[in-house]
Amino acid sequence: MVAPHKLLITKGEQAIAHHNTVLSQLLQLVPRHEFDSLSRVHDGKRRRDALPRWSQFIALATGHIGGRKSLRDITTTLESQSSRHYHLGCRNVSKSALGRANESLDYQFYCDLFSRLYARCEGKGSKHPFRFKGKLFSLDGSLFDVAMEVFPWANYNNMKAAFKLHLGLDHDGLIPAFASVTVGKESETGQARTFDFPKGSVVVFDKGYSSYTWHKSLTDTGVFFVTCIRGNAVYEVIKTNAVKESSGVISDEIIRYTSVRASKYNLHPVRKVVFRDAETNREFTFITNHFRWAATTIAAIYKQRWQVELFFKWIKQNLKIKSFLGITMNAVITQVMVALCVYLMLAWMKFTFSIKHSLMQIIRLLQLNLFVKRGMIELFIPPDTKPSKSPQLWLAL
Repeated sequence: MVAPHKLLITKGEQAIAHHNTVLSQLLQLVPRHEFDSLSRVHDGKRRRDALPRWSQFIALATGHIGGRKSLRDITTTLESQSSRHYHLGCRNVSKSALGRANESLDYQFYCDLFSRLYARCEGKGSKHPFRFKGKLFSLDGSLFDVAMEVFPWANYNNMKAAFKLHLGLDHDGLIPAFASVTVGKESETGQARTFDFPKGSVVVFDKGYSSYTWHKSLTDTGVFFVTCIRGNAVYEVIKTNAVKESSGVISDEIIRYTSVRASKYNLHPVRKVVFRDAETNREFTFITNHFRWAATTIAAIYKQRWQVELFFKWIKQNLKIKSFLGITMNAVITQVMVALCVYLMLAWMKFTFSIKHSLMQIIRLLQLNLFVKRGMIELFIPPDTKPSKSPQLWLAL
């Protein structure tokens, strides 16, 4: 298999080089043999005239990167570039065929593709800013409001319909590591239980994940957590640790939950840290199952949870997930999971080629040059333009 950089970067000694379109080069970041292998597992044998999984992926990826707004918009864009379908390995995509594929082809395929792309990106980005060796993950869920008339089965609160993206963000590179899409009413904790965090990792989340039994299961599996304490928590103080007044830490205690329900589950003791933020003068009460960190480190870890909020903001602004191309749950999940796959492709390219541009700048440049035939990486890393020696210097000699 040819190394990606040899496919994407023009050799300096070549005056003229042939390039496929930028979109074709971007799709080379998805190993085609792995893609086809997954397709055989999930789709089995299909009719010859059915839309191939690869063509569906190209169409949806074009919609996300190109900012297309509808099925017709996507198919018209691809049709206008039909002469370049050969290099994409793509069939002609009709509006009806793409709609049927989104509704009928199992979304689990893209969940598995997402996992494989994450495995490629893992460890390539910059590490989280703390000294502990384990991974740091932020958990959160974000709602996508939709029309009640179109999605009545996704009823959220009798006034609106919504879907929810549950996500675990890996702070090594700030990339999504775990993801699932449900109707809006689905609880965060229920989905968090399906995520398999590696032993020794640290998970940070807000009060929406306040389940004592889940906290206990994290501790039992060797996973650390940092979160805010519930307002109605009933507990007793077992031990009080000394604090430095100048650090912003008000108290540092080891506590045991004493409610009837907590006693039933035989919960482990946890550490409670009260911290005052000097910038906002607000007090925060954190709990964690890690007893050796400095209290200020616990506060700093929780502050990093804001990164998952920024991630949700980015994908809503830059990828097509605020409106949907189909009205079935399968179509909705397919569209969101392809968006996350596209994000991982962009992140892998940024990490591998040490691109200085932000992901927003990267996707904007790709959008403008999607069907242009030129070296993709040259969009972000221009080739050397050192002026050659003037022939006049030789004449002077």
